[in-house]
Amino acid sequence: MYGSGGGLLARKGHLIASITQLEMLVERGIYEDVTEALATERDQRSVLRLLNGAQLELEAILQRIATGNPGNAKRKLEEIAGLVTEAVALNADIAIAAILHNQQGTPYGIRHSVDTAVVAQLVAQALNKPDDDILTMTLAALTMNVGMLGEHDVMQKQAVPLTGHQKQLIQHHPQAGMVLLRQAGINHEGWLSCVLYHHENEDGTGYPGARRGAHLPESAKLIALADRYCARISQRKYRKTMAPNAALRDILLEGKTTLDSLPAAVLIRELGIYPIGTLVKLQNGEIGVVTRKGLNATAPWVTSVVGPRGAPLDPFLQRDTRNEGHAIREVLPAPQPDVEFRLSQVWGRGALP
Repeated sequence: MYGSGGGLLARKGHLIASITQLEMLVERGIYEDVTEALATERDQRSVLRLLNGAQLELEAILQRIATGNPGNAKRKLEEIAGLVTEAVALNADIAIAAILHNQQGTPYGIRHSVDTAVVAQLVAQALNKPDDDILTMTLAALTMNVGMLGEHDVMQKQAVPLTGHQKQLIQHHPQAGMVLLRQAGINHEGWLSCVLYHHENEDGTGYPGARRGAHLPESAKLIALADRYCARISQRKYRKTMAPNAALRDILLEGKTTLDSLPAAVLIRELGIYPIGTLVKLQNGEIGVVTRKGLNATAPWVTSVVGPRGAPLDPFLQRDTRNEGHAIREVLPAPQPDVEFRLSQVWGRGALP
């Protein structure tokens, strides 16, 4: 957008952060009214809408599989996998941020499966896995917990430690899930083996079969990796939520024993030391959210949303954390009661709900 004198007011991709700024641009700028075209584009090109749609449709089909009325489950699950793939291709940063900041609405077990599929796709793509393998892995991630569908949400909400019965359900849910999927007409052995083995460990300490890494499918290892990362950063009452950087530190340590070290290292490289969506406090006292990677792993770009005195910023401010005054001082747990923002305020219309 340019002003009447030819001066640049806003570049393509600039995020309009407030009504005041919008009114100023309308008053000063020369623009073309493309409201109808933008409305159509928003409907089709929102990462958040794609992921939310995937969650809603996944909840419905998994409930049907769990109750023995699957219909054409395979076709429906492939459609849902397509939504996840489209979301990641459209904007992987928004898809990663949504894991931290889109934790309401659908049950934990459903949301967690979609989140795991997103992270597993990113690692698989970085490892140059074939498209067919990525699709199989995505389908397995979406269905990995169908064997404990009802119990998963109950466990997530309870504030006391898991009971012995609940721990037993967890230990047996991979086999139960595989049985339900076979009953639903799904006979793809690669898909089923990923569901069966997504809780196995490299050193043979996992379940249900205590298999060692050499006897595990690579796709199952990627799902296990993504599953653990997403579980640790999710809000669960019976277990303390970890900050993303702490979760990655644990993943790095596990890569020496229970996880395959190569995918673990790739996950950390792809997400960065401060994954997209991480809440941080800067040296100048501002609180912001990591928006995108920087030129080095320790200095991402941050959008500051709260000023140093605790007041919301309007407009939000873009900070290059290579700058000494804007360097990251500490990582904050999410959510923060005094830090409120919509994903679309930070990432634009690709994050519209």
